[in-house]
Amino acid sequence: MKVEIICVGTELLLGNIVNTNAAYLSEQCAALGLSCYYQQVVGDNTERLEGTLKTALHRSEVIILSGGLGPTKDDLTKETAAAVLGKKLVMDEASREHIRIFFANRDKLPTENNWKQAMVPEGCKVLYNENGTAPGVIMEAEGRHVILLPGPPNELQPLFDKSVAPYLRTLQPDVICSRTVKVCNIGESRAETMVSDLIEAQDNPTLAPYAKVGEVHFRVTAKAESEKAADKLIRPIVKELKKRFGKDVYTTDTDVTLEQAVAMLLDKYKLTITTAESCTGGQLAARLINVPGISGVFGSGYVTYADKAKHKLLGVKKSTLRKNGAVSAETAAQMAVGAAKASGADVAVSVTGIAGPDGGSEEKPVGLVYVGCFVCGRTTVKEYHFAGSRSKVRESTVAAALTQVRGCIQQQFKKKACRCAL
Repeated sequence: MKVEIICVGTELLLGNIVNTNAAYLSEQCAALGLSCYYQQVVGDNTERLEGTLKTALHRSEVIILSGGLGPTKDDLTKETAAAVLGKKLVMDEASREHIRIFFANRDKLPTENNWKQAMVPEGCKVLYNENGTAPGVIMEAEGRHVILLPGPPNELQPLFDKSVAPYLRTLQPDVICSRTVKVCNIGESRAETMVSDLIEAQDNPTLAPYAKVGEVHFRVTAKAESEKAADKLIRPIVKELKKRFGKDVYTTDTDVTLEQAVAMLLDKYKLTITTAESCTGGQLAARLINVPGISGVFGSGYVTYADKAKHKLLGVKKSTLRKNGAVSAETAAQMAVGAAKASGADVAVSVTGIAGPDGGSEEKPVGLVYVGCFVCGRTTVKEYHFAGSRSKVRESTVAAALTQVRGCIQQQFKKKACRCAL
């Protein structure tokens, strides 16, 4: 079944906001086994939206529109979609009551145009929005399924998960199941080359690679008459991926992140961790703190951007900073050891580098980064060269640091039991 995504909003065309809805909806539809051949973005204009929707209806069975369901005059999605499908708008009393309660709970009164959001196409399925005032809508006509969702991601995503995904599953005669194999420490090109034969031979299940910063994810999707039958098709592919990538597979659970995998490894070996950051300015610690319950293994971190801070807080030698510079393997090593000593942690990961766009030289160019790892008395340092903007270099550095500390812990425990000593 073909699905088409239409994101509505002039602000998207102007680049005022990033179109995250398209990425989210595409990913969710792929997981449901729907083929997304087209995506469109259209501004808040009735004529252009009407033409865009008619084109989509001609070539796709499922059309999902996001945005344009607000109370203002330029919110035209619902009115335009209803007109194209020949449906009139009627008041939905449940939506009207939801809007009244929504404002009452905030000690506010709705304005007259807020009631516009309670008008829905006649005969549609109303999707009640627990996180906002605009309900979603599903309309069916001549074998087509038109789904309207609010634009704010914090409204769209839970509404899709709760109401739209179950509806789309009913349109599929077979069960669609997916598992994701997540790989780190291997670049996108090499990872795809390692499974090119599997991709070329794919049928059911299918294998799709997705490049992330510092990671590659492989989604294995199967279609069958039951979940059990689909899982039976998926398991051999997952097993083969694990065989090919070995220890670089950090999870086969779609919901587990790289930072969660690191936290689980720390918990497994009863280790605590600290961070010492320069160019990333706390982003590494922030990734770790994304993990619920991380306080069990992470107590403190250090942001030491200036040389004085590196010396004072982490004990990096002044002679090291003078001779080798702040961006050096020697400094990264001393930052890691110093952070472990200062915090009493079993594991410490340090980051120092040149994120740019200025500050580089021929000897030490922008993108040069050193990551140090201290694990139970053993310190290792790796040198990296990242490309891209300042934010991209920092993001790549954090991913590399998480991957490196994971590898160092695995290596330490592969050889012998941990004997923490500073």
